Amino acid sequence: MKVDKKGHTTILKETKGDILAFIDNVSNQYASYKDQNLILDVTQDKKVTISDIINFKKLAKQHQKAKKSFVIVSDVVEFNELPDDITVVPSLLEAHDIIEMEEIERDLGF
Repeated sequence: MKVDKKGHTTILKETKGDILAFIDNVSNQYASYKDQNLILDVTQDKKVTISDIINFKKLAKQHQKAKKSFVIVSDVVEFNELPDDITVVPSLLEAHDIIEMEEIERDLGF
């Protein structure tokens, strides 16, 4: 797992091709990232499925409850088939855009 911090956002990149191990790593080290907006980049693993992404649901809800953004980057899943409480986008640029919009919404009190 590669970690890259930029301002108020941490990007966690899955590098081993094992999404379940990545989910475990993120969950086990969550205390280190809980105060940051998170982008989880799983674009290197072309075998990621919708059920793999859904495994992030509990962590996503916990992070969003703490008023922080949680965005997954994957370009191989069908976005319309995912639950509404998990934000998935096809590129890092879009992930940063989502976080910026959510920060503005939080600043405005939404």
